[in-house]
Amino acid sequence: MDMNAPALRGGLLALFAAALFGVSTPLVQYFGKGLGALSTAALLYAGAAVAGALLRRGATREAALRRSDLPRLLAVVAFGAVIGPVALAWGLQRTSGASASLMLTLEALFTAVLAWRLYRETLGPRVWVAMALLLAGGAVLILDQARLGGAQLAGLLAVLVATAAWGMDNTLSRALAERDPGQVVLVKAALGATVTAVLALAFAEAAPTLAAAAGLLAVGATGYGLSLRFYLLAQRAFGAARTGSVFAFAPFIGAVLALALGDRSVSAWMGAGGLLMLGGVLLHLMESHGHAHAHTAMDHEHAHDHADGHHTHRHEPMPQGTHSHPHQHEPLQHAHPHVPDAHHLHHH
Repeated sequence: MDMNAPALRGGLLALFAAALFGVSTPLVQYFGKGLGALSTAALLYAGAAVAGALLRRGATREAALRRSDLPRLLAVVAFGAVIGPVALAWGLQRTSGASASLMLTLEALFTAVLAWRLYRETLGPRVWVAMALLLAGGAVLILDQARLGGAQLAGLLAVLVATAAWGMDNTLSRALAERDPGQVVLVKAALGATVTAVLALAFAEAAPTLAAAAGLLAVGATGYGLSLRFYLLAQRAFGAARTGSVFAFAPFIGAVLALALGDRSVSAWMGAGGLLMLGGVLLHLMESHGHAHAHTAMDHEHAHDHADGHHTHRHEPMPQGTHSHPHQHEPLQHAHPHVPDAHHLHHH
């Protein structure tokens, strides 16, 4: 049994999520040109809701949302499906797509710090240096946009607000990572689309063209719906802070696509900021954590199989593959490399 498999699986899922979201940022700027921020956000999350509905297949193997999840889910909707996308859409109308994409790297910093504060996820010296590099890179990008004028700076600061909102969203979502990801995507996206659509109507924003609406719906389905599903599955295997770090590759993917689409705002300052951020991401991913630790008795429900060394309960007959039901963990002591997933939230 490979005890590093959860970290590898989590890393790959987070990378898939990053690729889908990274590509979405310059496409949101392209299709959302001339649209209001609320209308843009509503279309993105309407697309994500459609993706969530299509991804409900196999839901019987997953733990369903519970009534007790509602307060957290509403907070996730507020930060992740309203404040975050609206701030991003507003900012993308006023700043460079490449610099906005790179600024989104700071989402990893907000996620890691909040995961450390709220969940006590372990952050070693190497990770703190990585966070400092991310922060320094963000400061360089802000200085770069400040020299171009107030509108560019305001747009980039709006993107910064989006990263903080999504950092809170990521951290709050950690407790929902054991639930059916398709259901979480569907409910979050449907509520977010409803709220932003009502606000767009209230503020009389202009209606989008058919091409813009279709483009944003498609971007929402992949970059916000499918990407969120992969992100939640990565958090389940990998923890919030580490998922956020791998996801920090998304901005670099977005910056490259923005340049390919004709963004000519690249400068030495932007290059320096991007290199600092890339160094921070790579340093965080080099972290390794393993020691002798104890598992206390636990009762919970989530999708699992019996090949990971932590699910030793018996069935008659024994099911094959992944399944979900309430189950109990017996006390256990062992040592292996691990990440702060739902079974490794011990203190250090």
